[in-house]
Amino acid sequence: MLGNRMKIAPNKVVVLHYAVSDSEGTLIDSSYDHSPLSIIHGSGYLIPGLESALVDHEVGDKFEVAVAADNAYGERHDGFVQTVPKAMFESIEDLDVGTQLRATTDEGEQTVIVIDVTDDEITVDGNHPLAGIDLQFDVEILEIRDATEEELAHGHVHSEGGCGHQH
Repeated sequence: MLGNRMKIAPNKVVVLHYAVSDSEGTLIDSSYDHSPLSIIHGSGYLIPGLESALVDHEVGDKFEVAVAADNAYGERHDGFVQTVPKAMFESIEDLDVGTQLRATTDEGEQTVIVIDVTDDEITVDGNHPLAGIDLQFDVEILEIRDATEEELAHGHVHSEGGCGHQH
């Protein structure tokens, strides 16, 4: 049966553990200390550099992937940093550095992070927190299976008993 091992390809459900670090080796996130990540390969859930690196891997594979910023969360854009009058946020209490807000932009809804607060103004950054950072992943493939028609229709993996959507 060795010749029939399933490989990662589009529309396969992949269950994996990962640890991601920045270029200095500082751990950013890891699934190893909680439950593994389940994705439909090719659904766009993962950053492009990681998704393409998974292709053709099999259950049991452990490997490292270096993903440059432009193939991860993109480069930082200074234009995504804006200073706006604090009055625009009167309805929001506890507006501190690090607060995440949803903003409507020309490109649609976007998350921005408060990076500075003065008496009159707030500076927000629309860059992803990991923009401009080269990433290093340690990956272990735990399971590969065909996605069900329902999973493909919904665009995400269902746990036992469905996904909880009301139909």
